[in-house]
Amino acid sequence: MSKEVTSRATDYAQWYNDLVIKGGLADYSAVRGCMVIKPYGYTLWENMQAAMDKMFKDTGHVNAYFPLFIPKSFLSREAAHVEGFAKECAVVTHYRLKNDPDGKGVVVDPEAKLEEELIVRPTSETIIWNTYKDWIQSYRDLPLLINQWANVVRWEMRTRLFLRTAEFLWQEGHTAHATSEEAVEEARKMLDVYATFSEEVMAIPVIKGTKTESERFAGAVDTYCIEALMQDGKALQAGTSHFLGQNFAKAFDVRFLNKENQQEYVWATSWGTSTRMVGALIMVHSDDEGLVLPPKIAPLQVVIIPIYKGQEQKELIDAKAREILENLKSKGIRAKYDDNDNSRPGWKFAEYEMKGVPVRLVLGARDLENNKIEVVRRDTREKKTVNLDGIAQYVDGQLVEMQFEMLQRARKFMEEHITPVDTWEDFIKTLDEKGGFVAAHWDGTVETEAAIKEQTKATIRCIPLENKQEDGVCIFSGKPSKERVLFARAY
Repeated sequence: MSKEVTSRATDYAQWYNDLVIKGGLADYSAVRGCMVIKPYGYTLWENMQAAMDKMFKDTGHVNAYFPLFIPKSFLSREAAHVEGFAKECAVVTHYRLKNDPDGKGVVVDPEAKLEEELIVRPTSETIIWNTYKDWIQSYRDLPLLINQWANVVRWEMRTRLFLRTAEFLWQEGHTAHATSEEAVEEARKMLDVYATFSEEVMAIPVIKGTKTESERFAGAVDTYCIEALMQDGKALQAGTSHFLGQNFAKAFDVRFLNKENQQEYVWATSWGTSTRMVGALIMVHSDDEGLVLPPKIAPLQVVIIPIYKGQEQKELIDAKAREILENLKSKGIRAKYDDNDNSRPGWKFAEYEMKGVPVRLVLGARDLENNKIEVVRRDTREKKTVNLDGIAQYVDGQLVEMQFEMLQRARKFMEEHITPVDTWEDFIKTLDEKGGFVAAHWDGTVETEAAIKEQTKATIRCIPLENKQEDGVCIFSGKPSKERVLFARAY
């Protein structure tokens, strides 16, 4: 298979697909709209998962698991929730197949119809709050801080690997609290956790904000979000945290006895992020040569490639390369010595470049004689010949530097693509010619928000937290406004 990648300038969507497929992250499935996550891509997700899971546990959360199937009646208990997910639900109606009497394979057994149809989990608020009813009786049972790592199904008609698939992997936190203040504090805290993870681990800068009423999670009182910017100028929602008020507690009659010995409904949050973050990672950092992965989560951080002629050279280089490999591993660096004889060095260079391995070490016979080694960084493609003495420490420093500089480059790009505008003409021009986030006044109405979306395909990505208050007029309606919001076209 050709490793050539479509350039971003030629066809950004095809460039993205090329990197997912040729970078070995995922493949298309026989099931329409679903994907197969390949080992390299799954290791990337596992590294992301491990980093987030530690952050969740450091903030007092524990993991549990709830059923994949949800009784259909549960969804109908919270009106906004069912309305928000109704069009995406996969429904199980029967539980058995039988041989077709006409000999055409198997058919659904009509006698095996479920008494109540089951929804394949699009999100777990309903099944979890039905369970919490049995777990919560008193203020002593609160707060309840639970996270779940799971798969969910949302029936998408137009799909793209990692970014939008019918089934995807994610985590969903569901917490219960005695007061609204505690629940809001929890929702904001988890937003900060997501932002820290995105910036410090993924090297993806984000803007924290709140969603407008029409963009909120179905059933939430407030939705907080982190928004990231891709290289094509489109935004991507990278994580959300919701203050659910008492909506689900009332829907499932989850009450607790407070300190005053009175019955009260519990206050709730939910929060989640998913494998679409892998898509964000690709589109923020990668280039026309392949993936560029931040060292903290790269499945492989360093690869050593030998160049030799004859068995004698090979044995000398093997010995030194394995010594370097052990030194790297002793520092906790994920490293590999690729001494596979079936592939030429040039092919290996291209392969590991495509896979986004942060650092490549090249060791030849002349290098060994001079006590030198070539170091190539994937992000800048800079080559340096350095002394073999202390190479593990040098590489460790390069990985730290690369992680920092990748964030700085992405942050600079994002900041250069936040454009304040004051007129409808400038709004349209900026969206079409520059893209990115457009900071503009909005009159606060659902009608204006919908009209702007219909005419431009741009949505209000968020109202930034601690947003500067300033008098202005809405770019669309001309009505008064007290602050700018961030619009963008988005994935």
